[in-house]
Amino acid sequence: MTAQDWLDFATRYGTPVLGSLLVLVIAYFAAKWIKRLVLTACTRGAADPTVGRFLGKLVGLVIVLIALSIVFNKFGFETASFSVLLGAVGLAIGLAFQGTLSNFASGLMLMIFRPYKIGDTIIAAGQTGTVFEIDLFSTTLDSVDNRRIFIPNSSIFGSVITNISYHEKRRVDIVVVVAHSADVDATRAALAHAAGRAAPRLPDPSEIVLHELGTAGVSWQVQVWTSSANYIVVRQSVLRETKMALDAAGIAFALPPGVVAR
Repeated sequence: MTAQDWLDFATRYGTPVLGSLLVLVIAYFAAKWIKRLVLTACTRGAADPTVGRFLGKLVGLVIVLIALSIVFNKFGFETASFSVLLGAVGLAIGLAFQGTLSNFASGLMLMIFRPYKIGDTIIAAGQTGTVFEIDLFSTTLDSVDNRRIFIPNSSIFGSVITNISYHEKRRVDIVVVVAHSADVDATRAALAHAAGRAAPRLPDPSEIVLHELGTAGVSWQVQVWTSSANYIVVRQSVLRETKMALDAAGIAFALPPGVVAR
């Protein structure tokens, strides 16, 4: 090829390629800017940050798809032809990416029904953690031991979701099994004393419930109310105070069958 041929080739194909690259770069930065804009608007409007992040990513995806459509048009693929092409291969793409499409649809349903939001502590798909992010295709949790867990949205939406931090307060339930020989009234008094000393508890009345009479011993349940944020702290406090109160009252715990006290 002569220099003129190379020049003609560059003029014919170089300009569309550079133009297409420019469109894609502009679309990329525009998508990022609009995502930040949507998130800021939702935050200033006192909207849930979960919705802001999700909408921002969705708008960004739409901008990128529009940019790709413009690029196809530059290279002679008309929008109508492009739509026909997509329709022809739509079934194959749907079968190949049915898991991805299912995750996307589940993400939309989670945004509509909103069983949880960013910052909530949930149990979903067999995993427990605090919601860090709800993406288009997955939900990210941070566990108590600082693990980052990525769960496909379809796995969450298709299973039972427990929102642990949905309510402002929770009840701590501790089951205690004492020996059959323990006096009922003395046991109730010791457990009530322990429940009253648990901290930081709420002023709601505690309950001491005679739970069950079993072959191993007498089962009691100590119920103390606290804020959701202090649940673990109060649970530890109830356990500690219960052990100390029963020891002070001389009340023995039940032993497993076949074990003899020494």
